[in-house]
Order: sequence, then structure tokens, then C-alpha cells
Amino acid sequence: MRAFLLFLCLACAAFTGFVYTSEGPRTEAAPSPAALAGIQLWQDKNCQSCHQLYGLGGYMGPDLTNVARKGDQYMSSFLKSGTERMPNFQLSESEIERICAFLHWVDQSGSARVSADAVHWTGSYIIKP
Repeated sequence: MRAFLLFLCLACAAFTGFVYTSEGPRTEAAPSPAALAGIQLWQDKNCQSCHQLYGLGGYMGPDLTNVARKGDQYMSSFLKSGTERMPNFQLSESEIERICAFLHWVDQSGSARVSADAVHWTGSYIIKP
């Protein structure tokens, strides 16, 4: 029994070392100045309280990890006027451009695990294998 526990501890330590020293999938491009400004706006407007990136964040709005694939016009239409559940933040055109630049940068770095079709109107979802 002790040998088995020792084996598990060593295996866990080896796996942890592998995870923290291996290069995982990362975006090659550093965020542009506009994307960096968009990150700051994302945080200032507390977007993560309602929206998710990479499946992390709030559940009131959709996961925005890959929303940039729908285009700037699609994204800016929500940012300009809000929706029934999303407030109108009265963003300027340059602020909208910066948030779109940030979302384009996020889109290049990965993909959401949940398709938009799988999200319930409440914002919850079940991931099926």
C-alpha cells in the first residue's frame, strides 16, 4: 500500500512538473496597443461579471471567446446600443474599436468549449462528451 501511495505521489509530481514546464497552446502575437486598451475597458466595465472568456466568467451573457469570428459589425451593434439584458454603456466609437480589438486577440488564442447553440437562455449549459 505504501509503495502504491509513493508511486501516486511521484506520478503527480512528474505530471505537475510536465504541465508547468511544457509549452502549451498560446497565441504568438502579443496584444496590440488597441487590444491592451480593450482589456482595460473590459475590466473597467466589469464585462466578466456577465460574459465568459474560455468558459470563465458570468453566465448572464454568452461566452465571447470566439465572437470576433462574427465580425466587427456584429460585435459593435451590441456595444453601441445594448440589449434587453445588456446595458448601454454609452461607449464611444474608439472604445468600441478597442473592445473589438481585444476580442479579436482573444479569438486568435483559443476556442470556447461550448457552442452558442448549447447555451440555454439562462446562460447555463451542459457539456456532453
